Amino acid sequence: MSTATHGGPGLPQERRLVTEIPGPKSRELFSRKQSAVPSGVGTTLPVFITQAGGGVVVDVDGNSLIDFGSGIAVTSVGNAAPRVVERVQKQVADFTHTCFMVTPYESYVAVCEKLNALTPGDHEKRTFLVNSGAEAVENAVKVARNATGRQAVVVFDHGYHGRTLLTMTLTAKNMPYKHRFGPFAPEVYRAPLAYPFRWPTGPENCADEAAAQAIDMINKQIGAENVAAVVIEPIQGEGGFIEPAPGFLPKIVEFCKANGIVFIADEVQTGFARTGHLFACEYEGIVPDIIVTAKGIAGGLPLAAVTGRAELLDAVHGGGLGGTYGGNPLACEAALGVLETIEEEKLVERAAHIGEVMLSRLNAFKERFEIVGDVRGRGAMVAIELVLPGGKEPNAAATAEIARRCHVEGLLVLTAGTYGNVLRFLPPLVISDELLEEGLSILEKAIAAVA
Repeated sequence: MSTATHGGPGLPQERRLVTEIPGPKSRELFSRKQSAVPSGVGTTLPVFITQAGGGVVVDVDGNSLIDFGSGIAVTSVGNAAPRVVERVQKQVADFTHTCFMVTPYESYVAVCEKLNALTPGDHEKRTFLVNSGAEAVENAVKVARNATGRQAVVVFDHGYHGRTLLTMTLTAKNMPYKHRFGPFAPEVYRAPLAYPFRWPTGPENCADEAAAQAIDMINKQIGAENVAAVVIEPIQGEGGFIEPAPGFLPKIVEFCKANGIVFIADEVQTGFARTGHLFACEYEGIVPDIIVTAKGIAGGLPLAAVTGRAELLDAVHGGGLGGTYGGNPLACEAALGVLETIEEEKLVERAAHIGEVMLSRLNAFKERFEIVGDVRGRGAMVAIELVLPGGKEPNAAATAEIARRCHVEGLLVLTAGTYGNVLRFLPPLVISDELLEEGLSILEKAIAAVA
């Protein structure tokens, strides 16, 4: 067992199994969890963590697991990153809360200034801060509706945008996100997504045909003049890391511009260097009217942001935006530490390198194993889609079994996808090449055992 008293990059960067996974102490704690927490709050891997940093998480039994999840793309700069810890420790000793809407503080303004400068586009921007990605998406829609005087919102197949009433409505997948939680919010419409692997006429036709179908649906079923906003993830997260066919997003943006529709990019999972760009929109030169960020923004503290064109956000009446905890000073200091870490440790470039390593290995798996139907993603946000051999029928059973085998060998992986057949990989951007390669070897062994 490690003798380190704290987490962070000083933890031994090694996979170390001293008990079965989960171990006896984790099993005891999980029993307590079942007695105290609703069963609706799920658990991917029931190991209870005491320390984390770099590319590992350490549990109560002393096991050190390789982390390919980053708390679902949250701890991109690593757990307990030194610049984040230092800023938060100083802030918590000064004050923990005043409510920015009552008596403001500089760190909130500093985070907004940074996001205005770093997000795509050189137009004048405004930013305000909230607590979660779902809250940010919901506020972005409020802004768009207010600015346009319209009500309809268009989203896409396989999309995920949150668990509040509106964002649950925006989300495509029924189970577990929407099942028996209706009725849902009105004036939300769903359009086809350019999903290359599953497009009926092939990936080469995907962008043009999907865009044409989406635009035709909007014009005929809603009327472009009634649409306040189009909301889309530049790479879908929970939907299975679906990377829209190149050319699809620019066509949707062009349509929005021509019809006065606010284009909202949901970069909750793709933002902050995750894809080998600071923001995934940059890959195709997309400049959203509003960009929504969360997850990786503050190194694990609850923070999210809505950044958009000044004329859109300034149109909202005084008091129409905000919330008691939005832009909490601890989270703001953490966000400033995250941005410093990304810049000083060149994590955009690091994410691109991680992508090269992972995609090379994963594409080799695709050549070797028939059940690997597709490999996709960018930077440190990549995935494989599992299918029944000989076709494209989703193989959720194999996906679950491969994940289980990875977990018991000390590799934390996540599943995703509308059909439950995607393994997604989100390692911390500070993970070492050695841990990255070791994790991929564990994955290869697990696939080989199931294929």
